[in-house]
Amino acid sequence: MNIIKTELQGVLIIEPSVFGDSRGWFMESWSDTKMVGAGLKYDFVQDNHSFSSQKGILRGIHFQQTPYAQTKLVRCTQGAVLDVAIDLRKNSPTYKKWVAVELSAENKLQLLIPRGFGHGFVTLTENVDFLYKTDNPYNAASDRNIRYNDPELAIDWGIANPILSEKDAIAPFLRDSDCNFVLEDAQ
Repeated sequence: MNIIKTELQGVLIIEPSVFGDSRGWFMESWSDTKMVGAGLKYDFVQDNHSFSSQKGILRGIHFQQTPYAQTKLVRCTQGAVLDVAIDLRKNSPTYKKWVAVELSAENKLQLLIPRGFGHGFVTLTENVDFLYKTDNPYNAASDRNIRYNDPELAIDWGIANPILSEKDAIAPFLRDSDCNFVLEDAQ
């Protein structure tokens, strides 16, 4: 396993060790022992799986308010996505900065997104399976989103007219959001 730091503190690319032969391959998608050994301790309590049938579907920018904020470990097991993490912690030196990583069934990369960050992805292929672990269960009352094309964030999604849910199409801009993250929210 290789852990790659990004320019956003706490947002990590996790490259698993993949062992393959003529029959196929094997990898550990999560090892608590190895993660703790790398200084990462998370108690994941929920696994989620989404399927997107078309290229160009954008899901995000999503987060849950504190105290129900979530750390996410995300990966793509079929197809490919451009995955984006955005620092939404108001007193952070990287506030409003974002990183984008291509996650695919082929590269098997994972992205660890701590509490205090928004998250979204756009599908780069048809038939995408996207899986993620969270360290806090879903809480409908704290569920929030921010407009994917917020000019303050200037995220380059690589697509002009994504396919959006109704919820994401009418999401508020960050300046109108009640996002309550501060630097201490990240683990």
